[in-house]
Amino acid sequence: MSTTPVSAASPFRVLTSASSPSAPPPSGETEEIHALKPPVDPTTLHHAQLRRDEFWRNIPAYADVTYEQFIDHAWQSKHTITRPEKLIETLQGLVSAEFVADVNAGFHRAPMSLRISPYLLSLIDWRDAYADPLRIQFIPVASRLLPDHPKLGLDSLHEQADAPVPGLTHRYPDKALFLPLDTCPVYCRFCTRSYAVGVDTDEVEKVQLKAKPERWQRAFRYIASRPELEDIVVSGGDTYNLRAQQLQEIGETLLAMPNIRRIRFATKGPAVMPQKILTDDAWVDALTRVVELGRKLHKEVVLHTHFNHPNEITGITQDALDRLHERGIFVRNQSVLQRGVNDTVDTMRLLIKRLGHVNVHPYYVYVHDLVQGVEDLRTTLDTALTLEKHIRGSTAGFNTPTFVVDAPGGGGKRDAHSFEHYDRDNGISVFTSPAVKEGQFYLYYDPLQLLSPEAQARWTDPKEQYRIITNAIERAKGKIRP
Repeated sequence: MSTTPVSAASPFRVLTSASSPSAPPPSGETEEIHALKPPVDPTTLHHAQLRRDEFWRNIPAYADVTYEQFIDHAWQSKHTITRPEKLIETLQGLVSAEFVADVNAGFHRAPMSLRISPYLLSLIDWRDAYADPLRIQFIPVASRLLPDHPKLGLDSLHEQADAPVPGLTHRYPDKALFLPLDTCPVYCRFCTRSYAVGVDTDEVEKVQLKAKPERWQRAFRYIASRPELEDIVVSGGDTYNLRAQQLQEIGETLLAMPNIRRIRFATKGPAVMPQKILTDDAWVDALTRVVELGRKLHKEVVLHTHFNHPNEITGITQDALDRLHERGIFVRNQSVLQRGVNDTVDTMRLLIKRLGHVNVHPYYVYVHDLVQGVEDLRTTLDTALTLEKHIRGSTAGFNTPTFVVDAPGGGGKRDAHSFEHYDRDNGISVFTSPAVKEGQFYLYYDPLQLLSPEAQARWTDPKEQYRIITNAIERAKGKIRP
């Protein structure tokens, strides 16, 4: 009889589909398990293989940094790089002079300023810096930048237009987005809030959303006055940058409002500086107290984070997330689909499997917003549709993300499949959002560089632009049931 052993120490053996199960074995004998297919080689389970080496020592500037130093959030914050000159100094001997010049030119054209942690910098493969998915997300190079689509805008989601008071966006009937501050532990090139986050750049003068109590109180008064509001997303900026006392104050103030049932604290932190969760006891304790208070009040308080690539998840990440899990803090993830980062089936599948392995629920994958200055990162709606089809079934449904388009112009998040019309030739899709803004049409545009030369030429002509948009909307109207 043909069998496949589970392991040398296992009391079980697996029967192939060609074999027949026999009667239960006598006591002490090996039990046989009928299986339709043999077990997987554990070495192929890449999602569970997290690096725990001292990878930071590959950076000459960090070669003598001990584990105890590297794991300290205060050390990470102190050595976070905020100037291109310091970045170049840190990378001496790792990159060419041509790459240095490319980076310098890239930051002069970028809508986001520089802020990158030693942890994140150390995870980049500087032997192939141009292709590295983490470098692509955080460090611009001028040679790879592309012209913006003519329909891009700085605040493409119209968050400010839907803001009754500064730093509070009320778009959905029962949910609001509260932005208590405008700084983050790192700055992502692709940030949809590049109109406000970080310091001014050569390209963008930022809207100011400083952490001021007076502004917060205006937001709290508005939230308390609207009985329909039940769900508050606390973002920014990034809640990682709130002091422990501020985090607790915001949480307790919101939980004290009878109308509020759910709070989501949003942070990129676990992906770019997990050390804070391991060593900033005051911040983690404050978050824990808010979560526990919410539980006592029968309200939900969770953490939303933002991993985009499996290389961002290390053994340090797992240790940090284990600490949150032990405290009963539920973590969801929202990824952004980016060209050259996570736009292949293998990478996206590995990402969602690895997230599940460290107890993070893959919640959303956003089709990249229409953000200025990062056209090299955007990809097509069709890419999202293909990825979703191929990854569904790779893991449990509750650990399979929904692919969404955050409808430009303020329509909110729409399932990527829910377009009313999609003209793939001209790269334009039309969405509606009946529960948010009845009767309006929201247009998403694929990047020009992924269209045919003929289609690219059409978008350079204002008359052709009008014809393409008008035709797309008319086609969408024809598919909407009365």
